[in-house]
Amino acid sequence: MATASATSKSELLARDLAHLIHPLHAPALHKSAHVWIRGEGARLIDADGKEYIDGLSGLWNVNVGHGRKELAQAAYDQMATLGYCSGYTGSSNLAAIELAERLSSWTYPSINRFFFTSGGGESSDSSFKTARYYWRLKGKPGKTKVISRQWGYHGVTLAAMSATGIASYWPMFEPRVPGFVHIPSPYPYRYQAAAGVSQGVAAANELEKAIQKEGADTVAMFLAEPVQGAGGVIPPQDDYFPRIREICTQYDVLLVSDEVITGFGRTGTKFGLEHWGVEPDMIQFAKGITSGYFPLGGIGISDQIAKTMDGADPVWMHAYTYSSHPVGCRVALANMDILEREGLVSEAKRKGKKLLDGLRSAVASHPHVGDVRGLGMMCAVEIVKDKATKEEYPAADKVGARVHEETQKRGLFSRHRGDVFLLAPPLVTTDAEIDRVVNIMGESVPAVLGS
Repeated sequence: MATASATSKSELLARDLAHLIHPLHAPALHKSAHVWIRGEGARLIDADGKEYIDGLSGLWNVNVGHGRKELAQAAYDQMATLGYCSGYTGSSNLAAIELAERLSSWTYPSINRFFFTSGGGESSDSSFKTARYYWRLKGKPGKTKVISRQWGYHGVTLAAMSATGIASYWPMFEPRVPGFVHIPSPYPYRYQAAAGVSQGVAAANELEKAIQKEGADTVAMFLAEPVQGAGGVIPPQDDYFPRIREICTQYDVLLVSDEVITGFGRTGTKFGLEHWGVEPDMIQFAKGITSGYFPLGGIGISDQIAKTMDGADPVWMHAYTYSSHPVGCRVALANMDILEREGLVSEAKRKGKKLLDGLRSAVASHPHVGDVRGLGMMCAVEIVKDKATKEEYPAADKVGARVHEETQKRGLFSRHRGDVFLLAPPLVTTDAEIDRVVNIMGESVPAVLGS
């Protein structure tokens, strides 16, 4: 097998372009791509030998950092013992049993039963089907609709894409699956609330309006990320989710928390809704459960849903070949060991505040920075044309992409949603590396937009 040292980066990219189809496939944008060879902690090393701070933890998932040999060892040991077995009823394995037990102690008190998938998109589809199944068992088969939010990201299988509220994912694959409804994001920087009601409650009441419009007897679930991630790192107002919980309970709608990004310490708590003392009926997770070292995800269901499903007829005909994969489950357990042993949940809270405070000091006063926001190790810098009116730059100006080009020149690699620059470095990022991220942003924004 050829290595980077024996093969130039240009040769690797030529082979890549000849044979690979990439997510968000755009060959013209890929010609100057990175070819990552190695990772160490919060850093990535390209095939040309250049080193970058991984500003987005891969894709929000490498929570414990790159190069963790204990995760590789856990995978090796499990592969050498039992590399695969079916997780269908009639089969189980020790790693899956231990992981489900461990998750019960980590998640919300009433969520104690878990189904494992290969990632977040499968977890979304599992939530949709479980909600439909549950309401059928409860004698309410008409409750099938899913309400989610603008700027929410829930995956790109056809059903998950239909729940995703980022419109750029839709056009090439229309028509979307029917029965998915979107309400506005609480987006504190941009949501307009009527006078006399708090912004958070007003945004939450968008759910009540949608339920009333659709008919409560048709709505199965409300799906929401505690902090919207790919849509722009949007933490909600403190009174938003408590009101959401009230509405879901009042109208008999399941509250499903998409913890694919916010789970496993990313926001400074084990799971995201803990920030507001709210408990969901279901969760879906992936990414940080293995820190990306093995594809694994899943859903957790409340005791009430589990009780309804147990012994039900017809049975829950939902399955994946790799459900309860023993290697993935063993890696997840080792990953959770690291999170606990190194205190990374509390470190995410401390380091996230350091990052957010630093970004605010470095760029918030710039005339074209409209908002700097975050929660835990999730932050965003929103760039605008007019700070007073919040007017956005024309998409053709590609301001966000240009800022990203500048950050890469200085050794920071991340992502952006339009002109919203996203940051979610690994929870093991050092204080010195956080300072470097802040300095790079402080240099890159003026490099594009002037001082």
